[in-house]
Amino acid sequence: MEIVRDIVIVFHLISFALLFGAWLVEAIARRVRITRAMHWGLAAALVTGLALAAPWGLGDGELNYMKIGIKLVVLLAIGAVLGIGAARQKRDGAVPPVLFWVAGALTLANVTIAVLV
Repeated sequence: MEIVRDIVIVFHLISFALLFGAWLVEAIARRVRITRAMHWGLAAALVTGLALAAPWGLGDGELNYMKIGIKLVVLLAIGAVLGIGAARQKRDGAVPPVLFWVAGALTLANVTIAVLV
């Protein structure tokens, strides 16, 4: 069961890499926009995170519910920012820069919580 957990952790980190990587590509190119890859990374992070937090014994001990809760709240905030930004991009043709930069900062914060806490 430990191998399955490790594989899910790898996919969880890859999903955040997809989300942050897509954001970083747009930031380096100086394009303030929300891409489909960001949404896919967010969805994959949610699914793999829920799989890791599920109570079916993938963990090696007690779950850190505080960490899980904080990461879920931050992930929901990222989803809200991406959703609002994508809607404004579709309606106006541009994303407010604040939403774009907040999405990147929240993603970096979530990865930092995942790795360091």
